[in-house]
This record gives sequence, C-alpha cells and structure tokens, in this order.
Amino acid sequence: MSGPCPDGSDVLVTVPTYNERESLPGLVTRLLDTLPGLRILVVDDGSPDGTGALADTIAAVDPRVRVHHHRPRAGLGAAYVDAFSRVLDDASADVGWVVQMDADGSHAPEELPRLLAAARDADVVLGSRYVPGGGTEGWAWHRRLLSRAGNVYSRRVLRLPLHDVTGGYRCFRRAALAELGMATVASEGYCFQVDVAFRVHRAGLRVREVPITFVERAQGESKMSGAVVREALWRTTSWGLRDLVRRRRARPR
Repeated sequence: MSGPCPDGSDVLVTVPTYNERESLPGLVTRLLDTLPGLRILVVDDGSPDGTGALADTIAAVDPRVRVHHHRPRAGLGAAYVDAFSRVLDDASADVGWVVQMDADGSHAPEELPRLLAAARDADVVLGSRYVPGGGTEGWAWHRRLLSRAGNVYSRRVLRLPLHDVTGGYRCFRRAALAELGMATVASEGYCFQVDVAFRVHRAGLRVREVPITFVERAQGESKMSGAVVREALWRTTSWGLRDLVRRRRARPR
C-alpha cells in the first residue's frame, strides 16, 4: 500500500466546530505548520459565537482552508457524515486520505504525521488513548472513568478487537471510507465514533492504532452531557443485540 504524501498534499482534515472561536485559529495554524500541503474543511454547526464567520475569514486569505456551514446544531455525527459525503461525492478532488479531529485543541496536530505514517499499511488509523504510549491529560477522575467504561462496554457488546473505539482522532483511506455506508449513519453525538468503528470492523478493513495524548480543552465548554451518554448507551446496546441475532441466524444447523 502507498501512503500519504510527506507534505500532506493529498490529505484533507475535517474539523467540526460548535462555539470554537477561541481555539480554531490556533488549530489551523498548528496544522498548516505541521503539514503545509494539507487542506482543512471546517464544518460549522451554526455556532452562535461567530465561529463560522471567523472560519470564513480564515478561508478568505488561505486557499488551503474551506468552510461548510452545516445546518444549525445538528450534532457531531451529522456534521461528519455531511463532510465525508462531500469528499466522496467530489470525484475531482485529489484527496487520498481523510482525517477527522476535534477543533478544541484536544488532538495535537503535531501527532498527525505519526498517524499518516501508520496509514502506509492500513485502511484506517485510530489515534488511541488506550494503547501503550497513549493517555489523557487534564481529565477529572469521573471523566476518565466514563471514557474507560464506555470503551469497555462498547468493545464487549460489539465484539470489537480495538482498544479505543470512542476516540475522535482518525485517518481514513478515501477508498475505505467509501465502503462504510456513511449515508446510513444516524448517530448524532459521540456514539458516532463507536458506530464508525463497528462499521470498520464489519467491513474487514485493515486497522492500526497509534498512541496519542488527549488533552482536555483549555477553552470553551465540553459538549458531553447526560443526553449524549444515554444516546451512546442505547444505540450501542441495540447494535450489539442486532449483531447477536444476526450471528445466531448465521450458525449452521
């Protein structure tokens, strides 16, 4: 397998935003300093703090940055589905690799070259907090517990041989992304990450996990809420039950 270009010229980084006005300029600068050739697609979810307008200003002076104004407050999953669909539908785009990452600085752009290097012999690369060398910084104990418990539950219910199925720092080979049926994704919140990991596994794609350090946001407010957790629990359980029924029906009699 061939890998991404060293300068990132065949890489598109998708960044969903909602009230990320304070962190977005720094993120864009760090990304382009790390890989000057890459392109960035900001997908703004109708931010009331003016993030979308700020992104337009940045894009107006740097052609490597584009902005898509998503329908207001449709959710993280919907923003990514919209972004990925746009990339896949644009046959003229010379994009071989699509990266997803948070806009709040939790995912370090400086770690992106390691993810892209791992993509040379993989279809999907997961930035993992839960493999040797990975970790988190700045989280309270209850946030660490919630993340660990969510990962363990999702992995066991869905029978996933992965360490970090809820992380949001990922790299996809464009051709592999097209196999995941993104148009049928209905996950609205952070369980979008679990949904995609499950699809990747069922599609039999080659996956590698690369250690990253997730840093708690320094600005803005977390989008995590009780409703987000409930959606993730309900959807993951329902996927697991459907998969169990499918496997039982497939057993030879």
